[in-house]
Amino acid sequence: MLNDRNLALEVVRVTEMAALASARQMGFGDRNHADHVAVEAMRHMFDSIDIRGTVVIGEGERDEAPMLYIGERVGAGWVADDARSPKVDIAVDPLEGTNLCATGAPDAISVIAIADDGQFLNAPDTYMEKIAVGPEARGVIDLRESWTWNLEQIARVKNRKVQDLTTIILDRPRHADLIGEVRQTGARIRLIGDGDVSAAIMTCKEESGIDVLFGTGGAPEGVIAAAALRCVNGDMQARLKFRSDEERARALAMGIVDEHRIYHLDDLASGHVMFAATGVTQGSFLDGVRFFGGGAKTESVVMRSRSGTVRVMQSTHHFETKPTATWMTGLE
Repeated sequence: MLNDRNLALEVVRVTEMAALASARQMGFGDRNHADHVAVEAMRHMFDSIDIRGTVVIGEGERDEAPMLYIGERVGAGWVADDARSPKVDIAVDPLEGTNLCATGAPDAISVIAIADDGQFLNAPDTYMEKIAVGPEARGVIDLRESWTWNLEQIARVKNRKVQDLTTIILDRPRHADLIGEVRQTGARIRLIGDGDVSAAIMTCKEESGIDVLFGTGGAPEGVIAAAALRCVNGDMQARLKFRSDEERARALAMGIVDEHRIYHLDDLASGHVMFAATGVTQGSFLDGVRFFGGGAKTESVVMRSRSGTVRVMQSTHHFETKPTATWMTGLE
């Protein structure tokens, strides 16, 4: 990735615009429209970034999504046919937590991860079972073992009791047995309605109070979370959980031959990676968009695996002098 320091600061403009667009839909109860405006804003902003990017994790197959579909080329470098523009793979979730935004709940974010060619797992749109932890527990997790075993190992390396740990789990019926087992250990649980990318990153943020992410969520989100965890020396293990033979067939076409394989962090996102996110609704990970007369304030984070640098950026946007924000938020 050429000059990825400058690229990181450029790409955060894309998450900012998606966040500004979707934040206007907060609490309206229409998750699909909130996602639509975020996708449209993100796609529009990519045209101003000097890259030759290919979407490898996006809004679905080409026949399912009009933009940011898997395989779509984005970036000004393709338009100009400029071989000097960095050629990168892109994983996006323009609005992670569509339900959160639609209901005004915390922790909706807009996210992008970027890597050199071929460094992301081409994950099919299926489920993925995951364990994610911060740096202190790096190297001790094992998805082949029980949830209880993993909690005991995490507690050991953190010099705590299991009862002192806090897990974060998506609140889904499929997690009934998982939740029951964790409760039996005495560990605390924070149940969330959506957003396991930000949940995975919280395990690396001491002030969040979260020690581990458990459970099954989206496979594309798992790859994006892995990119972020690589930047902050976290750890993750995952395996795909297919829901149908059709999903198995699509995965096979993408080169996945062993559906029982345990993927480690570097299997999901390798090489030099970069991650950017902007808060949409107020959250534990990032502040949400705050509108004022004629503008808005955003909070974003930019991470780079090459240096381990984490930058938290607070930006003020004035719509009269920011034509892109005006176009996306309808504030003409």
